[in-house]
Amino acid sequence: MAITSLDPGPGAAALQAWGGQMAAYGSNVTVLDKALPDMLHLMDPYWYQFPPMNPLWYGLLGFVISVLAFISITGNGMVVYIFTTTKTLKTPSNILVVNLAFSDFCMMSFMAPPMVVNCYNQTWVFGPLACQLYACGGSLFGCVSIWTMTMIAFDRYNVIVKGIAAKPMTINGALLRVLGIWAFSLAWTIAPLFGWGRYVPEGNMTACGTDYFDKSMSNISYIVLYSVACYYAPLFLIIYSYFFIIQAVAAHEKAMREQAKKMNVASLRSSEQANTSAECKLAKVALTTISLWFMAWTPYLVINYAGIFETMTMTPLMTIWGSVFAKANAVYNPIVYGISHPKYRAALYARFPALACAPEPQDNTSVASSATATEEKPSA
Repeated sequence: MAITSLDPGPGAAALQAWGGQMAAYGSNVTVLDKALPDMLHLMDPYWYQFPPMNPLWYGLLGFVISVLAFISITGNGMVVYIFTTTKTLKTPSNILVVNLAFSDFCMMSFMAPPMVVNCYNQTWVFGPLACQLYACGGSLFGCVSIWTMTMIAFDRYNVIVKGIAAKPMTINGALLRVLGIWAFSLAWTIAPLFGWGRYVPEGNMTACGTDYFDKSMSNISYIVLYSVACYYAPLFLIIYSYFFIIQAVAAHEKAMREQAKKMNVASLRSSEQANTSAECKLAKVALTTISLWFMAWTPYLVINYAGIFETMTMTPLMTIWGSVFAKANAVYNPIVYGISHPKYRAALYARFPALACAPEPQDNTSVASSATATEEKPSA
């Protein structure tokens, strides 16, 4: 009886790319051989075609995650501490900044240590329930971060574009926004725990996430709709907000130049220079922060879409980059706000002079919250 060759499937090209690694480990050794027995029912058979990853990748991943965790926990911890203990920074707008830092702090505090342990063991060692909770937590903190960024963009739009006609955000309004963000994010991320979608270990076996190999309508609909709710919709809203923010700033600059030309003077900005400069800086800082966020989470979107729509071959090594870029996001925000927020730098320098983070002598306008600057400006 002739033995027919099996269909190589979508992983054939990946196996060829791995070259002689399969031979080095033995033809019957796979990336799932170290998986605990109670985890195998969560793994898609697709991964059995891949040999184990080189142990060097696990060591490198564990080291990178450890470094990112230290920087993120320290940086975001300082942001939360400084913003909540400095009187001049206790504004409604900065409540959103604190929420962003708190979300990033929680992400690395709860998710980095298990991942480092798994890298050491080269497989997931905490069992199925912990895998579900880990994946749910990652999705929750990520969704909270992006919608917090969206609310910050709306606040900037309200202050800069609408100007004096805008209704200022209050403390209660900011707290309601924060509560709404967490409730909305939690509703989406606990759905797989109740049967809509599914959380499983990733191919590298060091982290857990959505199941992008399950082709059931329930799972596909969850991934697509979740990406719309927590990726595409915020992206559109943020671009919309900052488009009009930049447009308003540009129109203001043009009007000032034209008026100055009519009056035959060099500039009319002497009394408004600080605030206008802060608005320009704010737009740059916000756009930079948001760009970094999307750079961090886009790899996860690509990986999920590649799995459910079979647009490219997935390998265990490829799934590492989603985790690395997503967790690196928790490092960006405290760095950006620490560099760009003079009032934050001043307060940080007062408490930790060794960090040499003193603001420039004449740079005393907050760019992370133009609402703060507006509130502190004396009324006529």
